[in-house]
Amino acid sequence: MQVIYGWMEALLPFSWIQFDFMKNALLAVLIITPLFGILGTMIVNNRMAFFSDALGHSALTGIAVGILFGAGDTNLAMIAFGIVFALVLNRLKARQTQNTDTIISVCSSLSVALGLAILSRGGNFSKYSGLLVGDILSITAREILYLLAVLLVTAVFWLCCFNKLNAVSINRSLANSRGISVTRMDNLFAVLTACIVMLSIKWVGLMIINALLILPVASARNLSVNMREYHFFSVLFSMFSGILGLIVSFYVNVATGPTIVIISAVIYFATYLYKKICH
Repeated sequence: MQVIYGWMEALLPFSWIQFDFMKNALLAVLIITPLFGILGTMIVNNRMAFFSDALGHSALTGIAVGILFGAGDTNLAMIAFGIVFALVLNRLKARQTQNTDTIISVCSSLSVALGLAILSRGGNFSKYSGLLVGDILSITAREILYLLAVLLVTAVFWLCCFNKLNAVSINRSLANSRGISVTRMDNLFAVLTACIVMLSIKWVGLMIINALLILPVASARNLSVNMREYHFFSVLFSMFSGILGLIVSFYVNVATGPTIVIISAVIYFATYLYKKICH
């Protein structure tokens, strides 16, 4: 990591990059934002914004379950709970009934309530309140390596399964007739989403993680004319918002996550106006 730090100082001769916590945060942003940009495209295509929001809120319950069962690493408990929760939500979504959104909302609300109830016992919730907005400045070198591993897994998964995922998002019946296991693709994508969301909650915050997944992609849709541009602009807007938000939050002394969301929202409205004016 020291070699990477040296390169960063040489390539970015700015005052803020002299701090190790800013170097770690920048590396984390460079990993997390492409993940969100890539993942968000399929979340938006499949109309899963509500699904991913519910998944993010379930993080509190995952931590609470880990504490109840005495898990040494609550992160593992959170990921495990997130995967189970995602698969349950996916099953509910697959039914496509009129009450699906209501049921998912109930599950999400119940999950948050259980997590808050368990974690607030004895007035101890204050040490978990940071999860609401996240703190990317606290990320460590080891955690960055975990995120890098997830990015590599996601890239491989996308290269191998994107065409199938895209076919499922366009027409589930047609995808099934072409021999694609729709249920398997749905579940694989749900598990991948759960892992990325749960791993990112600590640094992004469960209150705003869905905005970071959706806003760059929504901006990309305003400009894109094909799938390649859709992915390119999504990753570009996500990375730009993340890097600029990190720098602005350092100088303004505000939380990084909300700053990134505000910049993402500004980009969305700018691209929306551009689309309206030019089309």
